[in-house]
Amino acid sequence: MSDRIELRGLHVSAVCGVLPEEKAHRQPFELDLDVYTDLAIASTTDDLTDTVDYGALCALVARTAEQESFDLLERFASRVAEGVLATGGVEAVTVVVRKLRPPVPEDLATSGVRIHRTA
Repeated sequence: MSDRIELRGLHVSAVCGVLPEEKAHRQPFELDLDVYTDLAIASTTDDLTDTVDYGALCALVARTAEQESFDLLERFASRVAEGVLATGGVEAVTVVVRKLRPPVPEDLATSGVRIHRTA
């Protein structure tokens, strides 16, 4: 499937990490999603019901970040992917999760993972 909905730079706060300080406080994360779906019908009808509502996808990601906690970025990304794939009409998804303040002494802007899952 070559059609996709692209969401870039979605900011959420979540509990994710293995260090005690990461488990004690929410941290900022940035997510990108590529949602693979057939956009042919929506491109002719101009009707929201014929596509995947990206507002609902953003809410799903925010809810996942708010209600769950994770040790690994890999699990965070996987839980987001599971939720997106459960959305009607989604054939595949690529999820990128970036930790905006990684706990390392070096000058590292972000750490992250990218996963791709299919229905």
